Amino acid sequence: MMALVIAGREFRSLFLSPLAWTILGVIQIILAYMFLAQLDYFLMVQPRIAGMEEAPGITDLIVAPLFGNAGIILLLVTPMLTMRLISEERRNRTLSLLFTAPVSMTEIVLGKYLGVLGFLLITVGMILLMPLSLLWGGGLDLGKLAACVMALTLLLAGFAALGLYMSALASQPTVAAVSTFGALLLLWIIDWSSHAGSQGGGVLEYLSLLRHYEGLLKGLITTTDLIYFVLFITTFLVLSVHRLDNDRLQK
Repeated sequence: MMALVIAGREFRSLFLSPLAWTILGVIQIILAYMFLAQLDYFLMVQPRIAGMEEAPGITDLIVAPLFGNAGIILLLVTPMLTMRLISEERRNRTLSLLFTAPVSMTEIVLGKYLGVLGFLLITVGMILLMPLSLLWGGGLDLGKLAACVMALTLLLAGFAALGLYMSALASQPTVAAVSTFGALLLLWIIDWSSHAGSQGGGVLEYLSLLRHYEGLLKGLITTTDLIYFVLFITTFLVLSVHRLDNDRLQK
């Protein structure tokens, strides 16, 4: 399948640039600091919660906040990874070469999407090593840990899909990055006004990335949250395909 060939090329090109290595290093340093800070907090409050019924454990006080912070940090980082996917092809005038190649627009979009998603999955795996290190000295709720990993994976898949679409719209990578960040931030905070009892609060809450992400981080896996992320990812991938189809017809 040509999509996998394109994905492999995109994945390799990411690691040929210092940007990918820098992003991985910075993310690990920042999240490691936050992880150790949460661990210190847990050790401080552990004597007070030891006698409580249904007291929160390591997973609730350390792992869930770690993945929550990871979502925010990767919201800032993902636009830098997706900005060049298609807009750089347009800027370098190599997009027409893709259009003339024996591949469909769907394969092009899926290939570029899977390439950047593979990099993001490596990031998730590196973050996962931190809570797994706690198994040496304590117990983890593996069910909640799996829910956190799934939540971050779905979130990043959504980030990548939206970033790819913005890259398909923009003619400059910088414009694509700023547009992606603005759109993601808006979808992250869009339900803030619903707390004030405004009309349409239910719709805004459903559209909020944060609301669905927080639900999964708590270990509450619902079909509503899963369907939201599937629709979110599919919508922006389909829009990207249509955008490239329009560009091809205009050539």
